[in-house]
Amino acid sequence: MKATTITHLRQLKEQNKKFASITAYDYSFARLFADEGISVMLVGDSLGMTVQGYDSTLPVTVDDIAWCTRAVRRGAPGCLLLADLPFMAYATPEQAFDNAAQVMRAGANMVKIEGGQWLADTVRLLTERAVPVCGHLGLTPQSVNIFGGYKVQGRGDAAAQTLMEDAQALEAAGAQLLVLECVPKALAQRITDALSIPVIGIGAGNGTDGQILVMHDAFGITGGHIPKFAKNFLAQTGDIRAAVRQYVAEVESGAYPGDEHSFE
Repeated sequence: MKATTITHLRQLKEQNKKFASITAYDYSFARLFADEGISVMLVGDSLGMTVQGYDSTLPVTVDDIAWCTRAVRRGAPGCLLLADLPFMAYATPEQAFDNAAQVMRAGANMVKIEGGQWLADTVRLLTERAVPVCGHLGLTPQSVNIFGGYKVQGRGDAAAQTLMEDAQALEAAGAQLLVLECVPKALAQRITDALSIPVIGIGAGNGTDGQILVMHDAFGITGGHIPKFAKNFLAQTGDIRAAVRQYVAEVESGAYPGDEHSFE
């Protein structure tokens, strides 16, 4: 199978075709996801909560991300593989470069970092040194202590304008992808339309170019609070492989996420 690239995702955006992506943390699930049609995967720092059992993403280390990245790459050699730089791994541009090099050597095609305009210099430095960057705006879990919890972001005119400016600044600095998390549906649509780079949503309505889910949410095995945007595709199908195929089909058709999974 031909490897998926950012160029392919740009072409999908230009053709108004949506794509599905998912988090992966090991070889077996990565291989299953690839077999069932998912070609964009993220080694997310969500592994801190879903795999390691912490109450936030903050304890995750670069070594943790690199270990999982190597495993996922072996399972899905042709996927476009994103890897999170975890908490405090990109406090300075130089620190970001050193840590990005580690996860890229582990097999990532792109690193994902959380934050807005303040990251422009970091995005520029990484991009100039052949490290593609995916931005992440809206609910940025590494900032949970600043937000005072996991809350929808971008409500109100001022907050919406700030998110738009952040998105445009990241694109101008060289970011090639953007994730919007827990953002009102209409705002996510406006940002997606304003950018030339593909935008992936999670809890951001179905107007983005792609969708991503934490795999545990897609299979209904999330412990504790279940996010509004989550959908249990395993309960719907009764089979993991069929659940993945159903997720892909509903994203591509625009059926998922529905209004019940989105924020106004």
